[in-house]
Amino acid sequence: MLDLKKLEVWFVTGSQDLYGEETLKKVAEHSKVIAASLNDSPQIPVRVVFKPTVKSPEEIFAVCQDANAAKDCIGIIAWMHTFSPAKMWIGGLKILQKPLLHFHTQFNRDIPWENIDMDFMNLNQSAHGDREFGFIMTRMRLNRKVVVGHWQDTESLEKINAWTRAAAGLNDWKGARYARFGDNMRYVAVTEGDKVEAEIKFGYAVNTYGVGDLVKVINETTDKQIDALVQEYADTYTLMPSLVKGGAQHQSLREAAKIEIGIETFLSAGNFKGFTDTFEDLHGMVQLPGIAAQRLMSKGYGFAGEGDWKTAALVRAMKVMGSGLKGGNSFMEDYTYHFNPDNRMVLGAHMLEICESIAQGKPSCEIHPLGIGGKADPVRLVFNTEPGLALNASIVDMGNRFRLLVNEVVAVNPLQSLPKLPVARVLWKPYPNMHTGCAAWILAGGAHHTCYSQNLTSEHLQDFAEMLGIEFVLIGKDTNLYQFKNELRWNEIAFK
Repeated sequence: MLDLKKLEVWFVTGSQDLYGEETLKKVAEHSKVIAASLNDSPQIPVRVVFKPTVKSPEEIFAVCQDANAAKDCIGIIAWMHTFSPAKMWIGGLKILQKPLLHFHTQFNRDIPWENIDMDFMNLNQSAHGDREFGFIMTRMRLNRKVVVGHWQDTESLEKINAWTRAAAGLNDWKGARYARFGDNMRYVAVTEGDKVEAEIKFGYAVNTYGVGDLVKVINETTDKQIDALVQEYADTYTLMPSLVKGGAQHQSLREAAKIEIGIETFLSAGNFKGFTDTFEDLHGMVQLPGIAAQRLMSKGYGFAGEGDWKTAALVRAMKVMGSGLKGGNSFMEDYTYHFNPDNRMVLGAHMLEICESIAQGKPSCEIHPLGIGGKADPVRLVFNTEPGLALNASIVDMGNRFRLLVNEVVAVNPLQSLPKLPVARVLWKPYPNMHTGCAAWILAGGAHHTCYSQNLTSEHLQDFAEMLGIEFVLIGKDTNLYQFKNELRWNEIAFK
């Protein structure tokens, strides 16, 4: 997966020439200390780069212009150590195209009660300097994140961590390419969307490629390549007896390997970051890509089934955001319910394609009939998932805007074994409860396809949505259906 340390955010401190050389030296010293501390913190996944204090409209404009042009810069952290008249910031903020975090902090944690004097007060003015800076961004209706707290506080660092990860996901979308093999599943509404508007809003491109183009690449796979991947399957997973060499269905395993190699070759050659397919358009393919989609997701590619390019792109972005964190992110679908009044739960799965990054233990490599699609029995990985806090996220096209919907959940272990269910699966309880959580999801128009995350929080995705300027809707522990309905109504007006 992506090494986030290759990316950087710039630490920019605002001041002005009014305070004199000695004060500005102190401002620079303090800023360097804070930037170095953030850069060295294990909680911050990207590099934090100190930039010289900006004191004039020209300097502010220049640093924003440079940030826009810098390939590895994914955002700016701004702090007003002293008072920095906000009209100086208008030109720079107007052109800034990278996310901005306003860090409302100060160098000293405590007031030096016995020694505080006017020199100290003139230097440490962020309590009102940051308010001046905040006003101009509010006046300009600019999206940004505001983090309040001392720069050494764990809480502050975690909020910056979430923002940097969201910025990394946004940066990854800019200029990204996603391949759509075939079209959307026939007559399905929620997986459709405006690909032109998505490219304008999100920065990634989605284009359709004929299944025949992919099949041509698949058929060019060599026996040597297939042998190597089949051996990797045997070394990595518990193979079903019929799939081992000499088994009755070993050739199906080789066909699955051939498909995986072909898809990865196609994606790599085209510099794609994800893909989607549909079981209604597999002409020339022997079986539906099962293990191929699962393993390619585990390598960092975005994926969603049935032509759902929006979810494929979201899976990729969330994998980037979660880089280096324990747990995984996977394409998911709400499949069936457990409505026992004492223990209500959702069973999430898909026909085949759940990412092994969320697996509990060693997956089993199996082959079973699919019952849909009219192709040969596909090979897939079967596993349960780890219990714990998680979330489901969905991007839907509302016609006049995109909505990012998140439901916080808690995953649980199955109550019993599932010996006849031949797919990877996860059981979860939606917050705040089954009735409210599912009703809120439906009222918000949430899709049946999601990205299921074990390592991201709603804060990551709220930051992500705000960077994009799209609607964010949260279903969590405190969700009240009456208030939730009102929120949707108010959002309709706000985003009109």
